[in-house]
Amino acid sequence: MKLMYVYMLRCKDGTYYTGVTNSVDRRLKEHELGVDVKAYTFNRRPVVVYHQIFDSPLAAIEFEKRLKKWSRKKKEALINGDFEGLPDLSKKAFDR
Repeated sequence: MKLMYVYMLRCKDGTYYTGVTNSVDRRLKEHELGVDVKAYTFNRRPVVVYHQIFDSPLAAIEFEKRLKKWSRKKKEALINGDFEGLPDLSKKAFDR
């Protein structure tokens, strides 16, 4: 079984980047070195702010897709470990 990681980076411009990898350390080095000059992170030189381990590549990809759709506030609640606040941040403004 190969472990997969969903990771979130905070870029120097304050944006978040989310990805899936089998090695967070290797992937961060690739982002830091700017391996792909067309990549979103090339000029933003990020730092890892969150990662979660999955034992299924499909589960990791599914979570990454959901995470990419989350609001900034919801991502920051996850980063800060505010798991109790996540459900409220999932509600639409008219539901609150």
